[in-house]
Amino acid sequence: MDLFTDIAFLSRLQFTLTVAFHFVFVPLSIGLGLIAAIAETRHYRSGEPEDGVAARFWLKIFTTTFAVGVATGITMEFSFGTNWADYSRFVGDIFGAPLAAEALFAFFLESVFLGVLLFGRDKVSPRFYCISSWLVWGGSCLSALWILIANSWMQTPAGAELSADGSKAVLVDFLGAAFNPSTGNRYLHTVLAALVIGGLIAISVASYYRLNKKHLGFAEKTLKTGLVVALVATCALFVSAHATAVGVWQEQPTKLAAMEGQYEDEVPPLYFFGWVDEGNQEVLGLGLPGFTSFLATFTFDTEYPGLNSLSESEQFKDLDPATMPVNAIFQVYHLMVAVSGILVLLIALLVIALVTKRYDRWRWLQKLLVIAPIFPFAAIEAGWFTAELGRQPWVVYPSMSGPDGIALLTDVAASKSVTAPELMLTIVLFCAVYLLLFVAWIRLVGKYVKQGPERLAGESADGVNAMPAIINRLTGEGEPNGAAPVGEEVPSTKGGE
Repeated sequence: MDLFTDIAFLSRLQFTLTVAFHFVFVPLSIGLGLIAAIAETRHYRSGEPEDGVAARFWLKIFTTTFAVGVATGITMEFSFGTNWADYSRFVGDIFGAPLAAEALFAFFLESVFLGVLLFGRDKVSPRFYCISSWLVWGGSCLSALWILIANSWMQTPAGAELSADGSKAVLVDFLGAAFNPSTGNRYLHTVLAALVIGGLIAISVASYYRLNKKHLGFAEKTLKTGLVVALVATCALFVSAHATAVGVWQEQPTKLAAMEGQYEDEVPPLYFFGWVDEGNQEVLGLGLPGFTSFLATFTFDTEYPGLNSLSESEQFKDLDPATMPVNAIFQVYHLMVAVSGILVLLIALLVIALVTKRYDRWRWLQKLLVIAPIFPFAAIEAGWFTAELGRQPWVVYPSMSGPDGIALLTDVAASKSVTAPELMLTIVLFCAVYLLLFVAWIRLVGKYVKQGPERLAGESADGVNAMPAIINRLTGEGEPNGAAPVGEEVPSTKGGE
């Protein structure tokens, strides 16, 4: 029970819960933003009403997700001034710029052009409307860049020096700090993972309609779009995974050692699964000898330093292998690898099913694809846990190329001005509110998917602003039967036609 009086532990628990929940909606926004932009582009090029309905369908799901993501992200930034005030004092000179840039450039860009999408269909040209959809997606990607710049600096500090009194990091090179050694790899890896999620969401929705034999035209186009996005992003993701592994090997050797449960200097195997016996400092599991070496160096005989020898070095002297959560890091890392393998298998099966024209007969595959988004979600959450747990016990990691003295222990970073009861109360309240938000989001998105892409009553072939009618429907106003599924005729209102 000592943990529930430990301010640092409770602060970490609160931040973990809020970020883990928020991180569900960040990759969803990026992935769905691309699917929505592609759908809008198809409508702009074809001019077909069915394509306009499809674009509006994805816009509704994206907007709902974006709203929840914004709401859950605000509490994270507030915690920097409460639970993590001491951390903010140390990194404030560094963190201020990217967080301000994220709000001023990325969030405003995304929000302004999302307003155009929601309310400007009949007020701007079709070309500008289409461009706006891409600017919304670009804004979500830009937002992720600034946040990952801040987070990557914590992993691999650069462009800063320690103040004369040793109390804080001082920015001396903005570009050096922004494009620190891990920013590029981590940003590319995160965005590609988000695109995989977007592709799998599209595949899931299409498979649901094919199973239920509804909206088949929409399902066919959506399935192809989702497959192309998921396939391309997955192939690129493995390239970025290798680059990320190289970066971890070069900059964060304690993290790499913990990922494979390595305590002694050796050529580490790549484990399929296992359990780290932290007491005896050994891994009980099945693995491929030398393959972790291959991932980082393309050789099978590179010896990596273990946690014990690293902890004896001056740079990592604050590391205690006996208290580091090695087994937790090992498990989440291998969970990420395992579900990624399942994801690749599902995509391969879908390709085979489409090429051999067995997709409609393999209903078992369609059912698996309906729940397929679970796998990239699990992989991206496990990857985030690996990154954050792996840099413990530091919140600002003393990376190999980092400036001298730029490091901060997590226990030191937690503010001592908050109390354990206050933290426990906020944890309970956050869990309750976030559960409510999640249920509301699930119900809304479930309603949209069950309802399907529908043409609004009175909508003509050239497409008018549909948002007032959508809002009426969400608020319960208007005629309940004022929409028709895609493919059914809706009377035109143009000039008595």
